[in-house]
Amino acid sequence: MRVHFIAIGGAAMHNLALALHHKGDAVTGSDDTIFDPSKSRLEKYGLLPKQFGWFPEKITRELDAVILGMHAKKDNPELLKAQELGVQIFSYPEYLYEHAKDKTRVVIGGSHGKTTITSMILHVMHYWDKEVDYMVGAQLEGFDTMVRLTDDADFMVLEGDEYLSSPIDRRPKFHLYQPNIALLSGIAWDHINVFPTFENYLEQFQLFVNGMTNGGAMVYNTEDAHVVQVVENATSHMKKYPYETPAYTVENGETLLETPDGPMPIEVFGKHNLNNLAGAKWICQHMGVVEEDFYEAIATFKGASKRLEKIAANATSVAFKDFAHSPSKVMATTQAVREQYAKHKLLACLELQRFYQNIKARLMLQTWLWCSIPHMLWRLKD
Repeated sequence: MRVHFIAIGGAAMHNLALALHHKGDAVTGSDDTIFDPSKSRLEKYGLLPKQFGWFPEKITRELDAVILGMHAKKDNPELLKAQELGVQIFSYPEYLYEHAKDKTRVVIGGSHGKTTITSMILHVMHYWDKEVDYMVGAQLEGFDTMVRLTDDADFMVLEGDEYLSSPIDRRPKFHLYQPNIALLSGIAWDHINVFPTFENYLEQFQLFVNGMTNGGAMVYNTEDAHVVQVVENATSHMKKYPYETPAYTVENGETLLETPDGPMPIEVFGKHNLNNLAGAKWICQHMGVVEEDFYEAIATFKGASKRLEKIAANATSVAFKDFAHSPSKVMATTQAVREQYAKHKLLACLELQRFYQNIKARLMLQTWLWCSIPHMLWRLKD
């Protein structure tokens, strides 16, 4: 296969490019700018464009496919050339579905927790040497890329992002996957620049659930009322597997998970991560890993990159980095750290993403910060 990437430098796009390169496909790409780590990783495998910019002459009828990234615009010169020549154009999720349409597709959806749950599943599969294809939104320890595509794996595990597929395909990514096995972790209004009302946002998850294959398995978090609502309103026939946060304790900064064999120390912490773990356990069981083996493997899981990732520690202090771009995620992360380190003073620093630079969004966030963060920190301090 000869595949060209328009906007190859994105975190997801460059990982797919590397996966296709490792699979033996001939890969080329363009972008107007590329930063590390994408830049260094593409350069290592000879996939870094010689010049930044868009070059329509790269698009020829000899290409088998063009993969279009969200960073590109509708009037991108390479896209226009591909449309003119009739070259087949895929969005990122369309291409993944094409690869996985004859496999058992396992899709992890939800406003929060999907990267961590997908990472937990892949960690368990890797621990037991079970080969699966995958796409996950974070770099994992022991994995070279965030995407793996093979001809032989029976399962493909996909992190089900609800953001848009491409500049010319406004469907949420997870609508395209048609899962055989799915998980829904939670629903909290996100991507408000795309989904202007909560009702509109909630509708995307209803469509995701309705898009499951008939007879599929739906694993869902019963502690989220909106999740329960969309699962109960599903139009497709499915088997339902509810889960909730398992029992656990925190002793001297260590989280102990209650298991049939007694309390077991684990590396991750916080109620939201224990809830994620319960969902991951169900998925792994559907993929052939028994409960006992799941517990053995998950005990060594240290978390996904930038998801409550420990970056420094000494005798008196510890620092974590977390990627939490909505109020509910900030709340869950802060509560987790407060619970795990009850005797420490908590200092939280929040970096606003670029979206919040516009006036309307900034005012919305300011309102939440003034109303929620001070109250939360005061309560946690007590």
